[in-house]
Formats: sequence, structure tokens, C-alpha cells
Amino acid sequence: MRRIGTWIAAGGLLLAMAACGGGAGGGGGTGTPQARSLSVGFVAEPANLDFTSTEGAAIPQALLVNVYEGLVKLGQDGKIVPLLAEKWDISADRKTYTFTLRRDVKFSSGAPFTADDVVFSLDRVRTDWKLKIKSQLDVVDKVEKKDDSTAVVTLKRPSNGFLYSMATRLGAMFSRTGVADLANKPVGTGPYVLGAWRRGDSIQLHPNPAYWGTKPKLPTVTLKYFKDATAMNNALLTGGIDVISSVQAPESLQQFADPNRFQTIEGTTNGEVVLSMNNGRPPFSDKNVRQAVRHAIDHKALLETAWAGRGEQIGTMVPPTDPWYEDRTGDYPYDPAKARQLLGGKTYSVKMRIPNLPYAVASAQVVKSQLAQVGITAEIEPLEFPARWLDQVFTKGDYDLSIINHVEPRDMGIFADKSYYFHYDNPEFGKLLAAADEGTEQEQTDDLKQAAKLLSDDAAADWLFLFPNLIVAKKGVTGLPKNAIAESFDFTALAKQ
Repeated sequence: MRRIGTWIAAGGLLLAMAACGGGAGGGGGTGTPQARSLSVGFVAEPANLDFTSTEGAAIPQALLVNVYEGLVKLGQDGKIVPLLAEKWDISADRKTYTFTLRRDVKFSSGAPFTADDVVFSLDRVRTDWKLKIKSQLDVVDKVEKKDDSTAVVTLKRPSNGFLYSMATRLGAMFSRTGVADLANKPVGTGPYVLGAWRRGDSIQLHPNPAYWGTKPKLPTVTLKYFKDATAMNNALLTGGIDVISSVQAPESLQQFADPNRFQTIEGTTNGEVVLSMNNGRPPFSDKNVRQAVRHAIDHKALLETAWAGRGEQIGTMVPPTDPWYEDRTGDYPYDPAKARQLLGGKTYSVKMRIPNLPYAVASAQVVKSQLAQVGITAEIEPLEFPARWLDQVFTKGDYDLSIINHVEPRDMGIFADKSYYFHYDNPEFGKLLAAADEGTEQEQTDDLKQAAKLLSDDAAADWLFLFPNLIVAKKGVTGLPKNAIAESFDFTALAKQ
């Protein structure tokens, strides 16, 4: 859920905020390798390391760009920039992409990276990947090797979304001899390789000695995983970690107010914190009930109460960093009387099955209280994340309401798949997305604005707030991202003075 933050995938959820820490990030004398190592705190540890078969954002958050690289990646400004491809050319009919690859690139196993690996990796998305988001590459007709340094991708039709998808996990390049145990032994071309993995605690990344590009500045990066915000905060306060990757208790920021010790970075993300409604079963198969929920939520009060006012309201599944963003927060103003009118005097008891993540737990309490005022009684059931939430809610669709942070970039398309856990089914929405993908740049913007409005009008879900990028770090840590608009937490620019 694009980065379900948390995540999941199918276009959609970034459900996790990972963590680093452990022995690498602690004290040590100034200038020693130990002192320059970095430990970063996260929540929602990966269940395994295979993002081709396991939903969730925690795996690409840790490995994409750092261990695995694609032909292209997203820059901090949201633009697509070269990575393993030096350049690419697009044919006049917008259906053929010719990628010129960097030479002398090797996988961490020592195997050379060539166009054969591009063919292998992209074909494998269609044949071996288990995630719903693989459908984003259904537009690909064929992938061919022209020579060792040139790969040609031919599309079935023009697609505005193809190159963007290539900047996500879908575009990760795999070695033809390195996929035997993806869950435990990732083999990539990136600046880091997997070191020690202490399940339930931490993942260590070490520099890849054969990396083709700029070498990492840090001898070790440790992703340290925490179950609760207090433990992660205490770890930074006591020197156990160097960075909190995503603040899970914004009201605690005052603890880090000393500028001689700490720095706070605040920006934005792609993460839509969604109040999911199961459109496929009563009572939320009834549009009136869904609309009643939207009118029943005081989004300003929720943001202040649940997340200390950090973040922003959006009103639909588009963040302000996307070109087709429109402020739709006025579509369903807070109006309990209107909500009760839409319910027609009926009352409902529903199950709200949420991941046991801080933002979801905090938001659920506010939602429960506000829904009770209009006649909807919600029983909150926290589920262990990622395993139980993914199994019960995301995969089986066994829920009435849920709350998840969908952090994958440009993930509105998840609503076009009626088998996705929302079970939203409006053919007109799918038509708008298809026309947007194939049209001109202006047509794409116009059609996606219409699609976003349709989602809001249908109350396919409720959008509680856009998750902020809140990072707290020790003074002297540099290279931290202001905005989190890609799937990965990019460690390549980080340094520690």
C-alpha cells in the first residue's frame, strides 16, 4: 500500500517506515570507521527481502537504489533521471524505448550487467512476480537485446506511466544467476550489499567494493527496527541510533529541540493515509454510507489530534507533488447532520481492522469517536503488521474499515482493479486512467484530474491526511532527504561528521 509509511503494493501502499540501528550507529571515537557508521530507526521490518513476491513497502524502502538499481530512478524533485541507463531514446510513435546502458557495471556476485539482464528482469516481472502492481508493465509488448549495451523495449501502445513505473521496484535489475534466494540473498548492482540481518532487530548494509558509481561515504548503514515510537525516540536520545527515518510520535518533537544535538527535517511524501472502506460488502457497498463516513470525519481535528497537526489534507488519492493535483478537501465538509441524513436513520456496527502502526492506531481512535456521533459503531482490531494485516485485510479483504498509508508514487491506479482490497468497481474510472496513460501530457493531466474527482465523488475511500516526511537526526548527519517521494530510503548521499 504505493510508499500502504508503510506499503504495500499494487500500485499502492507504502505501508512501512523502516529502521536502522544496532551496533553500527553508536558511539566511537571521532574519525574512526565505527563513528562514521550510521544507524537509522524504522518501523515495520520486512518479512523477507523479496519484493517480487511479498507485498509491502519495507523491502524496497531498504533495498531499492541501495542494493538493487533500475535503468532510471526518481530524483528528489520527482523527475526521472538516468541510473543504469546512461540515456534513452523514445520513438516518434512513443512505443519504442531504446536504453543505452552504462558499461563495466557488475552485480555484487561479480557477474557483468548487460542487456541480457534487462531482458531477463523485465520478462520476469510478467512471468514470476506475484504482486498486483506487476500489471503496470502489461503495456510492454517485448524486450530485446540489440547488443550488450543496448536494450529495446517495445510497448503495445503509448504509455505515460511506463517510464515512471521503471523508476519503481518494477524496474529493478536482477542478475540471471542471482535470483535463487531473493528472500535472503539479494544480488544487485547498487552501492551497498547485504551484511548481517538480525531478524526482528536490524539489517546491515556494507559498501559494494565493485560498485560502478560514487562509493558510499559510510562503512556501514544499519536499519534498526522498533515496535513503538517511544523506544525509537529513546534510542536517538541515548545514542543508540543516529536518525529517526520517520517520526512516529510528532508530539514528541520537543524532546529533540536542542540544536546542538539534533536537527529536524520536515517535508512531504506521496503517502496518502487512507481510511479504507470495503466497497464490496455491506454497509460500504452503499455509496450513501460511504459518503456519510466522509461527512462524519472532521479531518482538521483528526490531524491535530492524531498527528499533532503535521501533514496536510488532500481529499483524494493525489498528493500536491503530482501535476494533476487539485485540492478536493472541500468535497465533503465536516457535517454530522448530513452524515446522519445520508444514513437515513440507520445505525451500523463495523469492524475496523488496522495495522499496529502508530499513525493507524492514533487515527483509528479519532475515527471511531467521530463515526459514533452519526450512528456507526466501529470496533477497532489492531493486526500485526505486515504479516497479519497483509493476510487478513489486503489479501483476503476481510474487513469493513481499515487505515493504511499508501506511499507508493502515483498510485491512484489501484482503484481501477476491483480485486484490490478496496473492491471499488467503476468502469468509468478505469477508462479515464487508460485514456490518461495513452494521451498527450495535457490530456493525461485533464483525465487524471477527472479520475481523482470521480474517486472523491464516489467516496471510494476517505483520505485522512497526507503523511509528512519528518526526520530527526543527530547534528552532523548530512544528505538526508527533505521529501520522501520514491519507494526507497536512499542512503547513497548520507554522511556523518
